[in-house]
This record gives sequence, structure tokens and C-alpha cells, in this order.
Amino acid sequence: MVSTLDGQRAQAGPATHDVTNQPPPLTPYDASEDPALLQGLRREGAGWAEEDLRRLGRQAGSAQAQEWADLANRHEPELRTHDRYGNRVDEVEFHPSWHHLMRTAIAEGLAGSPWADDRPGAHVARTAGGLVWGHTEAGHGCPTSMTYAAVPALRRQPELAKVYEPLLTSREYDPELRVPTEKPGLLAGMGMTEKQGGSDVRTNTTAATPTAEPGVYTLRGHKWFTSAPMCDVFLVLAQAPGGLSCFLVPRVLPDGTRNTFRIQRLKDKLGNRSNASSEPEFDGTVAWLVGPEGQGVKTIIEMVNCTRLDCVMMSAALMRKSLVEAGHHARHRSAFGARLMDQPLMRNVLADLALESEAATTLTLRLAGAADRAVRGDEGEAAFRRIATAVGKYWVTKRGPAFTAEALECLGGNGYVEDSGMPRHYREAPLLSIWEGSGNVNALDVLRALSREPGTAEALFGELARAEGADARLDAAVTGLKRQLSEASQATARRLVERMALTLQASLLVRHAPPAVADAFCATRLGGDWGHAFGTLPEGTGLDTILERALPGGD
Repeated sequence: MVSTLDGQRAQAGPATHDVTNQPPPLTPYDASEDPALLQGLRREGAGWAEEDLRRLGRQAGSAQAQEWADLANRHEPELRTHDRYGNRVDEVEFHPSWHHLMRTAIAEGLAGSPWADDRPGAHVARTAGGLVWGHTEAGHGCPTSMTYAAVPALRRQPELAKVYEPLLTSREYDPELRVPTEKPGLLAGMGMTEKQGGSDVRTNTTAATPTAEPGVYTLRGHKWFTSAPMCDVFLVLAQAPGGLSCFLVPRVLPDGTRNTFRIQRLKDKLGNRSNASSEPEFDGTVAWLVGPEGQGVKTIIEMVNCTRLDCVMMSAALMRKSLVEAGHHARHRSAFGARLMDQPLMRNVLADLALESEAATTLTLRLAGAADRAVRGDEGEAAFRRIATAVGKYWVTKRGPAFTAEALECLGGNGYVEDSGMPRHYREAPLLSIWEGSGNVNALDVLRALSREPGTAEALFGELARAEGADARLDAAVTGLKRQLSEASQATARRLVERMALTLQASLLVRHAPPAVADAFCATRLGGDWGHAFGTLPEGTGLDTILERALPGGD
């Protein structure tokens, strides 16, 4: 017998919890399914790594890896300053998901291993791997990046490099804090900034006092922002008798005792929350000199060049990941009687984002190719790398916040909810413009390169000349850029560097991207046929071609 209540339920229609008009989970997907990425990999000399990259792409887009990323950010690192007996331990504890991400990244060669790989394109392969594995989460990219970047700086002191380089280039991850030389692999961090100076590192007050043992010093001071304090060794700047110098600081000394590395607190950051950033205090901390006294900035600058490239890489990865998320949502969500993907205005937005993403990815891989050839002795590529990395760091990282905000908006209110993952991308984006030199620092660095190293301008225009005659708008932009160079000043530095970046990106797309992509980029970014927000591409732009290239594997 059916009760009156049951009858009322039957007449009420579908249950209110039936889910309709919501996209299915994106995972699993292939994070390497990007023509701009794969073509750039081959073009820059690392085609031999494609099979491994595709495998890593499938792993990055797996449900398991995406869950690791989510959990590592939901369960943030915790500082433990003392053990139960009151002894200082200064350890940072992480969720197991962090260790899964780290172990994978290091095993896949995303830390220091390219320095031990003689194959041309090894550094390109690592960068491409970062563009793909960056679809998980960005926090653990910090220690892998600094480990990669520490090697060339450490080579300024060959006897130290002989001991530590084989461990920094290892593909084994061991998070235990113990004597570095007893571990199968090491992680490196960096401590430059202090409270009173920030980017102005020459004002550092941490003091380095020589000991009776040659090359060994003790440090006393306080660093304001030292990321990844759980690393095994750190390159830090301190004032020695001969001036600002670079030092290697191990967390554990050769005799097994803890070096003095008192972590005062972990920073409560806007984003990058899976990664620990700290304020360590040095007090009688044992350190080894790296490079000559008084040449600390010169010694550590190669490390900064490497980490700046990684900031460009992570911004490009963040753009690509956000675009994939927005495209997936638009393919499966309907509004006003049609799928979002089929509505002209949404297609314009997604195509505009796709142009920005491809330009970022293509420039990233070109910079990686320059880095790879520079470390193998190509002086022309070294000059190009010197200026183009600073240009790319300024511009690509600046585009990240606006890009992720627009991609988030493609999901509407769903994108504003933490479960979507989009808020994490949005919080992450500004970081990459701030770390390793803010926008002003990089713009000034470009001016410094132009004035002190004239070969850098020649290298940049030599690169641009490769596309000469292919697009009138590009040719006009190059001519205008030469004029701007002659009028360069600190007050106009941002405008100049922005124009450099757009012209360089356009030249790469004209040479390597489909005509529809290159034409749309030149028309908008160089020709001025564009609004002030994404989604303002002009009428007649080849949206279909752009979207088919950027979002393959659709219906």
C-alpha cells in the first residue's frame, strides 16, 4: 500500500539532488597534449625526451596526482622548533602528498639532473617537464628550482662542487635531515633577502667571520624570506671582511651535529601554501665560502638567472592549466540555450587566452633552448639568454594574474569555490612576478644589460631579424623598438621591456605557430586592434583554428 507521503513524493518529479548541467571531472587527462609544447620541445633540441614527457603528462593529469596537489595545499607544512625534551630541532613537517610530488619531480629530472646530462637539449627537456608537471601544483617547484639553480653557482668553488654536485644532480629524493654526504640526493635552498633591504641585497647585515680553517666562516644574522627551509644546503649572502660574499650553509654538519639554523616562523602567504617559506636566524652558523670574498652577487647571479627562467616556466604552466580547466568547463556547461563553447563571446575569450598561453609557452621553451646552448659554450645564445630571460620574467609573470582571473571567470561562481582548484591558481599567480626580482627589478636589469653588455641588444635584434618580412606589423614593431632603445630611461623601463617581450613573442609565433595564431597575436598585441581585457579579439579572427589547436581532444 502506497502512503500519502509516498504519493506526494512521486508527483514531485526528480529529486532535488540530481546533478545536471555540470561538467564531468577533467581527470584523467594528458597535460602534455599541447602542440605548442611538443613542437617547441623538438625545435629546441629535446625531441628525444618526447616519450617521457608524454608519460609524465598522463601522470600529471591523473586523478592521483591531482589529489596529491590538492592535499598538499589543504594540509600545509607545520614548523616544529623543539622536540619533547626542549631541544631545538627546527624541522618542517609535510603531508605525505608533498613527498609524493617531490619524489616524482626529482625522479623525472626536474631538479638538478640536467647538469649531469651531456645530451644537447637536457635543460630544454627539464623545462618542458616543468611545464607539464606544473599542472599539479606550484609549491614543490620551489625546492626543485633552487636545487637546479644552485649547481652553476656552486661550481665557482670546485672543491665544494666536487662533493655536492653529484648529490644535487641525483634523481633520488630523501627528505630525512642528516649529514648531506650520507644521503643519496640533496635539495638546495637560497637565502638572500633581509628585513631592511629586500631586493637590495647589498644592504645585507648578516656578518660572516673567518675561522682558523681556510674557507670556513661563521655567520650571524637574520634572513627575512628563505623558502624551503627543509632543504639540506643553502646558498646565502653575508658580509665578509672583503664585502658581500656567497656561502654554502648545510643544515647538518659533517660530524652529524645540527648547524645553527633557527627557524623563527613560517610565512603566512597569499598562495604557494604547500611550500614552507621561513625566517631563519644564524648565530655561529658554520658556512663555506663559495667564490671570492666580495663577489657574492656575481657568484649567485647565475642561480638567479636559472630561477628566473623557472618563474617564466611556472607562469606558462599555470596559464596552460587554467586554460585547460576553462575549456573543459565551457565544453560541458550550457547557458541561455547553448553550450558555452558554442557561444561567440565565450569563444573569443578562450581564443584570446589561448593566444596568451601559446606565446608564453613558446617563449619559455626558446629561453630554455638558449640556456641549454649557453651552458655548452654558445656565446651568442648566452647574450640572448642574458637579456631575454629578464624580459620574459618581467612580462610573462605579469600576465599571469590577469590570465588566471579571466580563466576563473569562465567557470563563473563554480570557479570561485575552492573545490574547483581555480582559487589556488589565482593566489599562486602574483608570486611568480615577485620572486627572483619584482617587475621593477627585472626592468632595471634589462636596462643594465643594455648599457653594460651591448652584445645583448645585438643578440635580441638578431633573433627578431629571423622573422623579418613575414609580417608588416612585426617589422614596424621592431623599427619602433630600436627607436625606444635610444630613448630608454628608468622612468620608461617598463614600457620598453613590455614592447621587447611582445615583439619577441610575436616573432616566435610568426616563425613557428599556425598563421591564424600569429596573425591574431600580431593584430592585437602589436597592431592595437584589441581591447583592455581578454575576449576582445577583432571580428574575423580565426577563432576555430586557435581553439582547435589550444584545446585538442574535444567532442
